Amino acid sequence: MNSSAETRISLPNELDSADAKLVYLYLTATDEAAVSELHRTLDIPKLTLFTVLDTLTSRGLVQQAEDGYCCT
Repeated sequence: MNSSAETRISLPNELDSADAKLVYLYLTATDEAAVSELHRTLDIPKLTLFTVLDTLTSRGLVQQAEDGYCCT
C-alpha cells in the first residue's frame, strides 16, 4: 500500500558501487552534507568518500556546496 507521503528516489544508472548509491541517496534525502557527516552517518571511510564524491561530481550528479556536498 502506497501512502501519499511516500517519495521515490530514482538512482542514476551510472552508479555502480554501493557506496556511490548510498552517498547519492543520503544527499538526495538531506539536501546537503559535509564529508564528516557522511563519514559519521554512513560509516564510510573518508578516503572512500572523497573518491566517491569526486566521481559523483565529475558525472554532474553532485556539486560542492558552501558546507559540503549536495545533489545537482
